[in-house]
This record gives sequence, structure tokens and C-alpha cells, in this order.
Amino acid sequence: MAYVISEDCVACGTCIDECPSGAISEGDRYSIDPNSCVDCGTCADVCPSGAIAPGE
Repeated sequence: MAYVISEDCVACGTCIDECPSGAISEGDRYSIDPNSCVDCGTCADVCPSGAIAPGE
């Protein structure tokens, strides 16, 4: 199951730098491409605002 980014995202860019599969896209609120996400959880581990969690 791919990770998802909630409205708590502050668009700091930390997750983009850490994503090994390049699944995260920039925007007002960042998003994760579920087809590219390898479900490693690295993005969630480094997110300073706790805005990233496993999808359902």
C-alpha cells in the first residue's frame, strides 16, 4: 500500500530528497504516486510535520 501525504504537509521538500523511487511530486501540498511508491516508509520517517502515513 502506497504512502499518502495529508493536509498537514508544509511543502518543505525533505521527503523528496529522501524518496528512493522518486514517487513524490511538488505542489501546494506534495503528493505520492502510488504506482511509483515502493512502500519503504522513508518519507514518513523524515517528515517534520508528521504529514505522511501508510495509505489504506
